[in-house]
Amino acid sequence: MLRQISLGTLGLAVGGILSVMGFAAYFSGNPTLNLVGFFYGIPILLGGLALKASELKPVPFAQPTSPPVEALREQQATSTQNQIRKDVTRFRYGQEAHLDTSLSYLGLSPTDEERPLLQAIWEEAIDGQYALVLEFESPLISFEEWQKKQDKIERFFGPGLHVTLKQPQTDRVVVALIAAPEAIA
Repeated sequence: MLRQISLGTLGLAVGGILSVMGFAAYFSGNPTLNLVGFFYGIPILLGGLALKASELKPVPFAQPTSPPVEALREQQATSTQNQIRKDVTRFRYGQEAHLDTSLSYLGLSPTDEERPLLQAIWEEAIDGQYALVLEFESPLISFEEWQKKQDKIERFFGPGLHVTLKQPQTDRVVVALIAAPEAIA
């Protein structure tokens, strides 16, 4: 629940209320509330503005996860799959894009302008295995370049995963991180 709350918006709301209360108290001659508004309200308001300026919104689920797939997740999901799912579905601060450092390491983000952007995620069962599916908008990195990096992507995201790539339409790449429990043993 808390992952879905924007700290920037919360800071703006609380700081705004306290600041308005402080200004109202200043003009009405109430020194105690005046101090609360100035010493707490304005810094919280400025902090909220700073967080809002560096905020990265959560990636939406393209489709809801069905109960059978949730059960499969509980049984088969790797720690990497769980970490990615949790990281990209919450507000982040101070990052340019979701998975930006991972894409850079994989050689799929030579510059900020060329970086593929994560547009949606979903969970599904592929051949009876749990899969976390990531859909990227990739207008400047070709699908062939993604295919060249497939082995590196598989090694990067760790043991116990198999990676498949698809191109449903031009400028879109779908990366499926499929749990492969037999690969761990």
